[in-house]
Amino acid sequence: MRKWRPLIAVCLGTFMLLLDVTVVIVALPDMASGLAASLTELQWVIDIYALVLAALLLGAGAAADVVGPRRMYVAGTALFALASLGCGLASGPGSLIAMRGVQGLGAAAMFATTLSLLAAAYEGRDRSFALGIWGAVSGAAAALGPVLGGVLTQSLEWRWIFFINLPVSVAAVWLTPFSFLHLPAPQEGPLLLFRLFF
Repeated sequence: MRKWRPLIAVCLGTFMLLLDVTVVIVALPDMASGLAASLTELQWVIDIYALVLAALLLGAGAAADVVGPRRMYVAGTALFALASLGCGLASGPGSLIAMRGVQGLGAAAMFATTLSLLAAAYEGRDRSFALGIWGAVSGAAAALGPVLGGVLTQSLEWRWIFFINLPVSVAAVWLTPFSFLHLPAPQEGPLLLFRLFF
């Protein structure tokens, strides 16, 4: 079990961040009535997350080279969790859109480091197996998004599509420091603020 702990830590974050690309689709009618959101605002709830994630992915990867992929992954996961809480507590479409953008920032920090973390944790056949599982989790997350979104919206309410990220984030943040103990030290660079907290 300890051998696959790094894979579990990475797959938890990957599943969560890719799930949030599609999980909101089914909940849009409930969001519209609950927040008095227009069609344009609902479109931004979906699009801002993917736009920020895609736009900042390369920059997050470069920052991870400076501060280290483990620190970047933990920081991104923590930010993603806080933004998910903000989305679930949003009182209007503007605050929901803003928090979805912050979610995208956290997701970019997480997604930019997943492959480097797996490559550092495994070698040979274990690495091939880990990458295969990671790919399967990535594909399943996008497919399960609308299903899970529908279940949570019908059984609870739309805010739980964001609240569900909190326990998953806690598990990923808790596992990561213990799973990647032998990573090489990051390069010295200007982003030393991360070192104060991670």
